[in-house]
Amino acid sequence: MKSKNEVTAEAVQTLREATGAGVMDCRKALLEAKGDFEEAKKIIHEKGLSKVEKRAGRETGAGLVHSYVHNERIGVLLDLRAETDFVVRSEPFQKLAHELAMQIAAANPADVTALLAQPYIKDESRTVKDIVNDVIAKVGENISVNKFSRIEV
Repeated sequence: MKSKNEVTAEAVQTLREATGAGVMDCRKALLEAKGDFEEAKKIIHEKGLSKVEKRAGRETGAGLVHSYVHNERIGVLLDLRAETDFVVRSEPFQKLAHELAMQIAAANPADVTALLAQPYIKDESRTVKDIVNDVIAKVGENISVNKFSRIEV
């Protein structure tokens, strides 16, 4: 932080890496937060959530089927959707698919609604829906869990 009206490139890059937000959004958030990194993260998160709400009605026509097998005893097939193939092939989307499949294997939700309401297995202070919303804010498209199947022997 150089002054109240100036932020360093390093601070912007650090915030960008932590949030996945764009460079200008990070710069504006740091300026608004007067250099307070944690406050800037909150600002980015709040703005990201408002973007998520705007995208909620968009159709998710592209998607993938992700499989996960845990200790050769639990298998999960997940149908995860986004708006475009570009996002479906992206690293944040692919990682989300894997995280959701592991969540389904570990927590055995009854349906998609129950899955989204569950506490996230890696951070129980957040729900699975929060994790999905983080990726929506990062990639800029609506994402939906279409369906899943879990088999245990």
